[in-house]
Amino acid sequence: MVWIERLVRIDTTSRASNLGLIETVRDELCQRGLDPWLTYDAAGGKANLFATVPAADGRVTGGTVLSGHTDVVPVDGQDWSSDPFAPEVREGKLYGRGTADMKGFIGTALTQIPDLLTRRLRSPIHLALSFDEEVGCLGAPLMLAEIAKRGIAPQGCIVGEPTSMEVVVGHKGINIYRCQVHGRTSHSSLPQNGVNAIEYAARLVCFIRDIADELRRDGPFDGAFDTPFSTAQTGVIAGGAGTNLIPQLCTFDFEFRNLPVVDAKKLYTRITDYAREVLLPRMKEEAEEADIGFERLALAPAMEAEEEAKITALVRALARDTAVRKVSYGTEGGQFQEAGIPTIICGPGDILQAHRPDEFVALDQITRAETFLADLIRANTAQ
Repeated sequence: MVWIERLVRIDTTSRASNLGLIETVRDELCQRGLDPWLTYDAAGGKANLFATVPAADGRVTGGTVLSGHTDVVPVDGQDWSSDPFAPEVREGKLYGRGTADMKGFIGTALTQIPDLLTRRLRSPIHLALSFDEEVGCLGAPLMLAEIAKRGIAPQGCIVGEPTSMEVVVGHKGINIYRCQVHGRTSHSSLPQNGVNAIEYAARLVCFIRDIADELRRDGPFDGAFDTPFSTAQTGVIAGGAGTNLIPQLCTFDFEFRNLPVVDAKKLYTRITDYAREVLLPRMKEEAEEADIGFERLALAPAMEAEEEAKITALVRALARDTAVRKVSYGTEGGQFQEAGIPTIICGPGDILQAHRPDEFVALDQITRAETFLADLIRANTAQ
């Protein structure tokens, strides 16, 4: 548990840098003779880390990735019983921000490194640590691009999100966008001189709700999810300066969470086509400068594991779990899968504890994760 506590003490809230954690892990791995590499964000204040324990024959290609994100959500405004960045054990639970989501898994994986280095591995074991998963899975694509460039071609990936060490084979996609509706301001007594951005935004918001109602009514459906259909909603909206002014600008953020069988691009295209082909021509009849723009804020592709994949069979065997579970939250698993790396989700801790005050991971979950990873290593050790 030493590594978990060490990681929790490093504040890696998404709005801040994660370099303190990444460089701590890098230095430890270098001291043990490994050669980790980093990929940075554009500003250089955040980084992913990828490290490989080679196979006995020296190969660094193929093998299994153990993946985890290093960032955590803020603690602002939360009522904690103890310092969230000073891990504390109470009644069989380790408390602290990130203990469940997901430094418990990362720390457990790092604990296995000394044992890994004594093994004659049949295939490599890789460690992948990413940044900014919590704000849209922003770091993993940079790392995956470098993995492809280096020709590493992993044969499977285990994303250690908190699943209570149960196997999760799928999750929905998360797609978050911002829409800006630009009209023309005018005094409210002269509406013919303006274009009401809020009213046109409201029509688009209602169209998104119509799509949500359609998905709920007509599907497709997947009973393995708690919410067995794709969803859509508007979560944030702002605009206007006074009731006596025609608003020139309205901005709103919306999201949709698609089942793996639902094409997220087609859903998005339905929304943008309605805006540009139905609403925008009407707006331009009132004022030529009117416009509607869209910006993608976050994207995490849906994931559907293949039961025939070797990694699925291996993880099911090690976890002794044959149930089919899918979750509505997103992970980086969809990005690994999209990159051609078969992926499964399994890690210590309860997702219900993630992001909450007094976040914890039960110690017996850490024990189960240690056993799981030790068994994974043994299964990959040449006799």
